[in-house]
This record gives sequence, structure tokens and C-alpha cells, in this order.
Amino acid sequence: MKLKRVISSCLVAGMFLSMMTGCQSTSKKEIYFLNFKPEIAEIYDKIAKDYEAETGVKVKVVTAASGTYEQTLKSEVAKSEAPTIFQINGPVGYQNWTDYCADLKDTKLYSYLSDKSLAVTSGEGVYGIPYVVEGYGIIYNNAIMEKYFALPDKAVNVSSMDEINNFDTLKAVAEDMTAHKQALGIEGVFASTSLNSGEQWRWQTHLANVPFYYEFAENTAFDNSILAGLATTEIDFKYSDNFKNIFDLYINNSCTEPGMLGSKSVDDSMAEFALGKVAMVQNGNWAWSQISGVEGNTVTENDIKYLPIYTGVSGEEGQGLCIGTENYFAVNSKVSQEKQEMSIAFLEWLFSSETGKAYVTNELGFIAPFTTFNDDEKPADPLAKEVLSWMEKDVTSVPWTFAAFPSENFKNDFGDALLEYAQGQKGWDDVTAIVKDSWKTEAAAKTN
Repeated sequence: MKLKRVISSCLVAGMFLSMMTGCQSTSKKEIYFLNFKPEIAEIYDKIAKDYEAETGVKVKVVTAASGTYEQTLKSEVAKSEAPTIFQINGPVGYQNWTDYCADLKDTKLYSYLSDKSLAVTSGEGVYGIPYVVEGYGIIYNNAIMEKYFALPDKAVNVSSMDEINNFDTLKAVAEDMTAHKQALGIEGVFASTSLNSGEQWRWQTHLANVPFYYEFAENTAFDNSILAGLATTEIDFKYSDNFKNIFDLYINNSCTEPGMLGSKSVDDSMAEFALGKVAMVQNGNWAWSQISGVEGNTVTENDIKYLPIYTGVSGEEGQGLCIGTENYFAVNSKVSQEKQEMSIAFLEWLFSSETGKAYVTNELGFIAPFTTFNDDEKPADPLAKEVLSWMEKDVTSVPWTFAAFPSENFKNDFGDALLEYAQGQKGWDDVTAIVKDSWKTEAAAKTN
């Protein structure tokens, strides 16, 4: 009997220990962040480790490959362990993910927002909170530009970058620099226009933003160009020729022949700029890490500057950089209330704690739109400084109107048409027709 009791006691104890072990293994607190930007994935991994060490909450970070975020998100939200934090692309993204976005109006995170109008709202609810204000334009190496201005035989009567404030002047300078590229020690004025699949976003999104901003801003029925764009079912592409102006300038004064641009990536073009092979490259302030991280980088912090994207629009002398964001945090309303609250707590820690803010400022390099940051906690990298400087100039920043673009398919159709144009397979009228038709088709699909 004693033996039976001992065995029975052991069995009970074993079952108890097994149950306890099972409880411990399933009680581990974990949230899941689906990251949008591959270039900062490693930084988020470090943030996650520090947060877990401080709070005991594990942050699983998964990063979607470039150009695949929407597709990845659709796949991940269908899983039993779905993302608890994800990103939406402004009002358009919210329309796609309305059923998954929790209301954040009562969170500290929303209260930290310096400009509440930046948030994605619907009715009384707040469903997307921007976490970084960014800017983009034409980045230039001032050392190369000063070398050009000092040439005794330059054909253009321009002696400083301050005099370049419209497309005609930019074109004249760029083409003259191409004629003097050997004397300047460069392979081209502009870095490669990356048109490889998944690498076209600087053109079908960022560059396209400029002509569409001007087109939609003329619709006086709406308060801003983004809302006007969202309500547009058919576009005129009124400023198509202006897009062509700057696109042609890029590809015809590049270090790479137009027909070879389909093999080029963003990393290629940033390396070309970092190594001093070219004088200019279109990109945003997030590109500093790509430039500074290139082995053999020759561009100093003091020489990296910004120029607006001029296209020949009347009055563009008063135009600034393209300033805005497409980066909005959303919390998955389909996960448990506990996971929602843990996700919100992580975001609030990131943008209010000393550790989190240090990451945001010094490693992520964000210009964060939150009142929790003081002047000493703003990014120190040169491109972020340039964006802040341009925001303080007496010019009109161009809002990120591409938030109104109807779909990723539209952008991809646009990018593919640009590649065929660069390769000589399509004329510009063909590109214009494709862009207009794709907008009409994708806008109609969005409303059905």
C-alpha cells in the first residue's frame, strides 16, 4: 500500500509540475511588431532586447521584404499569432485595414502627438498615429558642387546652390556638369535611377508625388491634396510633362545608361553617391545610414545637403522639400485586450522613456512628432538637420500626396511603365496613358 501511495504521490506531483511548467511556458508575455522598413530592422531587434530586459515583455520583430509589406501583412494577420502592432499607409491604408485598427484616442501615445491633425481619424476615433516626420528631395554633395562652381570654363552663370531654385536652372547646371564630368572626377551627375522590381518606389511614389500634389491642390472642394486625391476616380495627369522633365534629367545625366537601369537597386545608387561617383541622388533623410555605412564613403557630414525636386511648375521658386509621413502605427483590434494594452505600452515606452527616445533619436534617426522630445533629443544626422532647416525656411513644403494613390498595383504599373520608357520600349504618351488607366481601374476596384 505504501508503495502504491508513493507511486500515486509521484504521479500527482509529476502532473502538477507538468501543469506548472505548461503554465509558465504559455504565460510568457509577448507582442508582435511587423516592421515596414528593412533598413532599420537590426535597430528594432536591439530595441526589442532592451525592452524585454526592462519589462519582461518579449517583442517579436518581423520585417517584410522591400515592396512586400501589404502582402506580408495580409498573410500574417490570418495566423493564430498575428501582429499586434503593424503599420498603415495613412488614410488609404486605413481604408484597407479598418477592421483591424484599434481606437487609440485615449492612449498616452496619442496625447504625446504634437500635431493631432497628423493622426488618421474616423469619426471620433483615432486609428493611426504617425511616429516620424520625414522629408525627401535631391541630396547633393556640396564639395562636388563647389568644385563645379570654381571651374573657369563652366557654361552656366551660376556660382552657388542658392541660385538653383527652379527646373530650368537645375537642368542647365546638370547638363553642364555632365559635359565637365571628367574634370569633376565623377561618372555622372545623378546616381542610378533604380528601376529593378521592388526598387522603383523613389519614382512611382516619391517623384510622382510632386505632379499629383499640384494637380490635386487645384481642387478647391477639398482642404488638402490628399483628400482631393482620395476622392479622385480619374486623373488628368495634368503635370505629366513636368514629371518627364525631371525624370529625363535624371536618366540622361546619370552614371548608368538608361537601358541598364532595370538592373539597379536603391543600394546601388546610394553607394554611387557615397563613393563620390555622382553629385546628386533623390532620396529621403532616412538614407544617411545607407550613405555613411558604405565602406570607403567620401561624403562628409558638412557636405551633404538638400535641394527640392524642381519640375518646371510655375512658381516653384517658393517650393520646399516633400515633407510628411506614410508611417502610422496601428494596434490590432483582433488580438486580446491584454496584447493590445501591452502593444500600446511598448510604443509609449519607445517615445517617452530615456532608453526609447535615445534609440529613436540616435539610431533610428527619426524626427519624431511627439512633445516628449526636447531640443537636445532631435536627430543629429546631417540629412535630418537639413529637413529641419528646410522646414524653417520661408518656402512651401510639398505634402505627401502619394498617400492618396489608389493601390500598390497602381504604383507598380507606373514603375513598370517607367522602366519600359527608360529602355526605349515605350514613348512618354504610352506612360501617361498607362498611369491614367491604372488609376481609373484601381480607384474603381477600391470602391467595389
